[in-house]
Amino acid sequence: MDALTSFVAMGGYGDFVWPAYGLAVLAMAAVLIASLRAVRMREAELEQLQKMRPGRARRRKAAPETQAPEKQAS
Repeated sequence: MDALTSFVAMGGYGDFVWPAYGLAVLAMAAVLIASLRAVRMREAELEQLQKMRPGRARRRKAAPETQAPEKQAS
């Protein structure tokens, strides 16, 4: 138990180190949440735009194996 207390105290600097770690974790969590919200909002916006123009839906490129072979010049 003494080793754990010594680790948490960090040689007397624990009062400064642990709050800094806490703030860093909070900042990273805030960035993650903001990013996930932005992605969901953009996906919803894209879905609405695609519904407005159904003929202009995004097409995927075919894999190279499924594409027609190029004509070779003689």
